[in-house]
Amino acid sequence: MFHGRVKPSSSSVRGRRYVFGQTEFEGDRFTFHGRGTELLLGFIKAMVLFGIPLTALNYVPQILDASTPVTAATSLAAYALVLVLIPVARAGARRYRLSRTSWRGIHFSFRGRTAEFVRVFVVGSLLAVVTLGFYYPVFATRNHAFMMRHSYFGTAKFDFDGHGRDLLVDFLYAVLLTLPTFGFAWFWFAAAKRRYFWERTSFLGARFRSTVTGGRLLRLKLGNLLVIILTLGLGWPFAMIRTARFTCRHVMLEGALDLGAIRQHAEGATATGEGLLSLFEADLDLG
Repeated sequence: MFHGRVKPSSSSVRGRRYVFGQTEFEGDRFTFHGRGTELLLGFIKAMVLFGIPLTALNYVPQILDASTPVTAATSLAAYALVLVLIPVARAGARRYRLSRTSWRGIHFSFRGRTAEFVRVFVVGSLLAVVTLGFYYPVFATRNHAFMMRHSYFGTAKFDFDGHGRDLLVDFLYAVLLTLPTFGFAWFWFAAAKRRYFWERTSFLGARFRSTVTGGRLLRLKLGNLLVIILTLGLGWPFAMIRTARFTCRHVMLEGALDLGAIRQHAEGATATGEGLLSLFEADLDLG
């Protein structure tokens, strides 16, 4: 359940702290413990370790007027580096975000090995290219499965039993209807994917359920886009609140939970992955 109203803020940390503080489960609200200094230091570290080398690979050969083979080789190296850095960023960001989130004083955590997720992501990306995108349902499902199966709340583990082939029919419908619907068919695929991902996720024997539909998701995304455009970006907090409320309204957990059996399990994490992720994508999606 989400209780919040919009409190505009330019701070990502304050925004998350507010959203989590207004989100309730079983009568208690979540808490986000992240600090702005952590994100700033994480972003600086990511820029030094990854941003500068990536920029150098892209522009130094042009500045030095290098030969075509050298320029092509450095461009290829830059693409390869990005392909590796994206999963590094996602795993690091998830580790940080979960470690800074708690409910009833017990923290969440992510215990997946980054190197293993890099392998899953890189192999899946290459297979998606080779198959002209038709491997995407399997690729997306395996990425999500890795994230969920290595996520914990205290000592209790989340589980995911989905298979990418189950999304193939919805994916093919979206491909076939792309032109006739001017691309809007992909909102229905995105909704089907969300429903499937939630409904194949379980926790302590209870299973999640989602009621999101393509039409509802389309209205959410278009509404957020209009809010941000019409306010020249100042409406981002409104979009964030709308997304949080939408997620809470359409996701539920069904079944008995033995919450008393859960114990605290501390997992440390830095914000480097969070900073690196900000180099690649905007943080609008709370799901």
